[in-house]
Amino acid sequence: MQTEAKTTRHRYANAPKNADFTIDQDWQSYTPEEHDRWNRLFDRQKRVLKGRACDEILSAIETLKLSDSGVPDFEKLSEKLHTLTGWRVVPVADLVPDDVFFEHLANKRFPAGAFLRSEEEFDYIEEPDVFHDVFGHVPMLANPEFAAFMQAYGEGGLKALGSGQLHNLARLYWYTVEFGLIETNDGLRIYGAGILSSPQESRFSLEDDSPNRVRFNLSRVMRTNYRIDDFQETYFVIDSFQSLLDQCYRDFDSVYDFLHTASDLEPREIAAGDDVLHYGTHSYFNAQLHETETA
Repeated sequence: MQTEAKTTRHRYANAPKNADFTIDQDWQSYTPEEHDRWNRLFDRQKRVLKGRACDEILSAIETLKLSDSGVPDFEKLSEKLHTLTGWRVVPVADLVPDDVFFEHLANKRFPAGAFLRSEEEFDYIEEPDVFHDVFGHVPMLANPEFAAFMQAYGEGGLKALGSGQLHNLARLYWYTVEFGLIETNDGLRIYGAGILSSPQESRFSLEDDSPNRVRFNLSRVMRTNYRIDDFQETYFVIDSFQSLLDQCYRDFDSVYDFLHTASDLEPREIAAGDDVLHYGTHSYFNAQLHETETA
């Protein structure tokens, strides 16, 4: 599920939208400077992810050829992705309404922002752009189990509309699709798009002592608030993509019944029953708080 971000003006701000909020990517209109910027973002992040991203990510980046011609052409990219898992990538101008987002996912379409960040935003941008959405999200859609999880998430979101549980569902998306870690034979690795597209958080999520790292539990994750303004105070770790699918490919009614009576948990909070892989020192977050208080 998408999250709110500051909206900036960009090349697609006034683009005509179809009924499903998709637009014409107009790939030919990207400038040489934009293609060069994509290539530099790609090259930097590929170097950072070596030994940090899971093998499925690194393999899919090569299979999908995300660096062949600068900013990817969504039509050509979708042809490759569709042969692997049946998914397509559709261009949108900005974040789309929840019902539209869920409808796209339920029908194996990933809505990706088509605009590319400016040079001034090279290191950080609040609003998801084409680099975050394509480099971060699309490689995992080449994995059959994760692709099935994403489709099930879209179907679950459509059912949850109007139930008052969307905030719980958003937490599941945040702590898996955006900021998830996976345990492998070689140690913890990254699969969440919000980490994959950020050189700083790629290092922080795995190597810093500050955050908690807790084994994934569905109801626990859906109780947990998250931060949108900084690194995460807790990262949740799955055993495998099949395990994630198995836990989430079901009716959530019983989970929602539990959540109605369960209190929310704060981002850094350790809960009873947690399988904690690393107790965070929270030194980074405490230092940030101190700077804010003394500013």
